[in-house]
Amino acid sequence: MSPETDVLVLGGAGVDTIVHVPELPLPYADSYMIEPGIVSRAGQSGDFVALGVHALGLRAHHIDVVGDDHEGDLVRALHRDRGIPFTEVRSASGTKRAVNLVGPDGRRLSLYDITRGQDTDRLPEDTLRTLAGAARHAHVVITHPCAHALPVLREAGVTVSTDLHNWDGENPYHEAFALAADLVFLSTTALADPEATMRDIAARGRASAVVATAGAEGAYLLADGELTHVPAVEPPAPVVDSNGAGDAFAAAFLLGRLEGADPLRCARYGAVAGAYACTVPSTRADAIGRDELLARVAELEAEKAFG
Repeated sequence: MSPETDVLVLGGAGVDTIVHVPELPLPYADSYMIEPGIVSRAGQSGDFVALGVHALGLRAHHIDVVGDDHEGDLVRALHRDRGIPFTEVRSASGTKRAVNLVGPDGRRLSLYDITRGQDTDRLPEDTLRTLAGAARHAHVVITHPCAHALPVLREAGVTVSTDLHNWDGENPYHEAFALAADLVFLSTTALADPEATMRDIAARGRASAVVATAGAEGAYLLADGELTHVPAVEPPAPVVDSNGAGDAFAAAFLLGRLEGADPLRCARYGAVAGAYACTVPSTRADAIGRDELLARVAELEAEKAFG
């Protein structure tokens, strides 16, 4: 029987409240007048990956812990409206939420509400086995309780990717995800020596490829022992928000990987998708489509922009 799902996304469902600020860091003041307004919308890391792979024509399925609350309603509506299957596990602590301060240059500072979760929260193992057995690949967000799902996914025999975000290379919570995944994404933001961390992940874990994104500097790909710089791509419109760029990169990389492309081409897909994501206003949750992605990659390769 052929798989029913291309990418099973675990975790990272939640709501962001977007606050535009005049600059980051934000100087202390008694008050600020905010334009264009404060907006709450569904869309955190797992939501964005699921939306990204769905927009690229892959079959996505998302599972996470959410609450019986207004934020949970927003998450459920997002998946329902986009036609993305969503398996929800109810939590008494409520749905994950954050406040994103977004500067004029598109940079953002995220404040996460860590009370929205309990140590006892779990994704049911039987449900996970069923979903993993029907999937070609699983992308695991590092939000609680996904760490407990890693052994179940391994037993199911599905390949796994994860995004460590701004890992410092030492935090043991992130390390568990890094060493259990076949494909690892992370940011260079908090790394003193990105190449050393990437090689350590590959040496001690299961990863056949490690990707470190570096914002405007592009990304670095470690595959088959070789480190390659992937240039950044000029966004197709003004940059308005960097939130979700890493998730878009991961989604497009997965498209290439599942279609059998070599790691470097997958990373080029990611660079184009990440650049596009930076042009999407923070109040929306949109992703690049397959046709536009492939056309842009072909155009850049013709221009030899990728080197």
